Amino acid sequence: MIDHTRLIESERQVRRELLAARDGNHWVGQLASSALSTATAISALSIVQRQHRWDGDSGEQDDSLLSERIVQGLQWLSKQQNEDGGWGDTDQNYSNISTTMLALSAFRLTGVPADTNGLLDRAEKYIEKQGGIRGLRQRYGRDKTFAVPILTNAALAGIVPWRKVSSLPFELAVFPQSFYRFLQMPVVSYAVPALVAIGQARFFNAKPWNPVTRLIRSLSVAPTLRVLSQMQPASGGFLEAIPLTSFVVMSLAATGRADHSVVKQGVRFLLSSVRDDGSWPIDTNLATWNTSLALNAIGAGSLQSDELDSCIDWLLSCQQKEVHPYTGAEPGGWGWSDLSGAVPDADDTPGALLALKQVVDHPEISQARRSQVTAAARNGIQWLLDLQNRDGGWPTFCRGWGKLPFDRSGSDLTAHCLRALQAWSHLIEPSERDQAVRRGFNYLQRTQRPDGTWVPLWFGNQDHPEEENPVYGSAKVLLGLHAFGKSQEPMALRGLQALVALQNLDGGWGGGPRHVDEGESKISSSIEETALALEALLPCVHTDQNVRTAVFNGLEWLLSEVGHQRHRDVSPIGFYFAKLWYYEELYPLTFTASALAAAVRMLGSPDDQKLSAAQLST
Repeated sequence: MIDHTRLIESERQVRRELLAARDGNHWVGQLASSALSTATAISALSIVQRQHRWDGDSGEQDDSLLSERIVQGLQWLSKQQNEDGGWGDTDQNYSNISTTMLALSAFRLTGVPADTNGLLDRAEKYIEKQGGIRGLRQRYGRDKTFAVPILTNAALAGIVPWRKVSSLPFELAVFPQSFYRFLQMPVVSYAVPALVAIGQARFFNAKPWNPVTRLIRSLSVAPTLRVLSQMQPASGGFLEAIPLTSFVVMSLAATGRADHSVVKQGVRFLLSSVRDDGSWPIDTNLATWNTSLALNAIGAGSLQSDELDSCIDWLLSCQQKEVHPYTGAEPGGWGWSDLSGAVPDADDTPGALLALKQVVDHPEISQARRSQVTAAARNGIQWLLDLQNRDGGWPTFCRGWGKLPFDRSGSDLTAHCLRALQAWSHLIEPSERDQAVRRGFNYLQRTQRPDGTWVPLWFGNQDHPEEENPVYGSAKVLLGLHAFGKSQEPMALRGLQALVALQNLDGGWGGGPRHVDEGESKISSSIEETALALEALLPCVHTDQNVRTAVFNGLEWLLSEVGHQRHRDVSPIGFYFAKLWYYEELYPLTFTASALAAAVRMLGSPDDQKLSAAQLST
């Protein structure tokens, strides 16, 4: 049995904490500091400093600022090395060859004598143990999106020869964006800036033997640079991502173009995004995503009317109103941030649409506000319908690419989009809606694993053999099935059984070996994955005894974590571009708030759920 008083008090406590975590009228959060981002930023700034005396915004020589940031970054990076000699993406990740090779390159490029304590020697031994270049390529397979940039960084540092760096057909970037998916690009859709800059760096340092290819690429240098300039956002940061921007900056600067506008804007972005401790995160922020998650977790009724109006205005301002210069996406979608480098995608758009649906259903919203929100939702829904792939699933950014891992349709994205379509179904012509939904569910049925699980595209678990996260993926798909009343269909029942089977002995889900007891590693569940699993199982708590038992055990674990103030402990479950790990400080709090709110709805009495925004604010 669950102590209802304890459940209700815990839910209200977490909801208050989430409300208190707002930054003005929305939620910003904070991404983990990243050794990988820090290493690439150090390399980029070091090469710029070598090639060109950097002019600050004042127009005066400002080399000292670059030097200061480089030294601070190296000091932070040196403290992050793991005992095995490698680096993980964050301070909670295991070592991996990618980040270790980038960290080694950063130290080599700066010439800092960091080997006094054996740091570089241990890093080289770790890389050798992981298979060197061969091991790096094995990690990414045929996807060159990240393997080639890492090797380029290493080549610039003199660690690997240029002949080991694959050439990239950067000349393809001169074609219109609508042609990109037909050109068999060797990189994913969001990596075209890297294709251009790194492709040119490889070209200048190791030109092809074929005279025709050499001529074509020589003639393509200037026009593809213009494409790169057009894609660069006002912030200077491509996708607001530190690694991608760093790779572009270092590649152009190393080929004698440190004074190019793309480099200058990129450096300003890097200098503006460094943290006080000398580190860089993987991206600036996930403000739009965090705001949508928070609103969906606590409900529009948790905000007072003026706060809700302000939050709505902010969320509506994040919707893309013009064709996006980066992907050529039509207006109507939402990206992960309100910043200029964000790109509309098929996870943030349904997240925003679901949050706005709560606003429309709120009884105190004016008719004028409802009309405004509905108009935005109509554009967002059409954007999603136009993005659906031929296989019935939804990709992240661009329809029809699908050749490389992070361009293909994803089960978590598809389920999220289906939930948004259901929420706003009255805005869609019935035949179009029914066709999109049918194709979406057919895709989910095909992608369900034999064990009943689904795996997501943008989230993982570092302790899983394939670094996949079946808890996250299955939870997201089950939530989509629940939204359509499909909880008792065979596909959903297999998913429910699979999610129950993934429960740990401690009552939670996910996580990994975190401590040793009597010589054996014990699983320690994660807040994020446990909360997601509970939210997905709760709709069936009254119809299946196994689910009921799992839910009560899981709730007991989660309530205990809240009681011991551990519900804000983060786990690195996020995948950024090309399998770069991150964690976000708001995820455990937001996911816990969402799960406990669902538990109160399913297990509490109507009186338990009555708590006004004014009461919450006190």
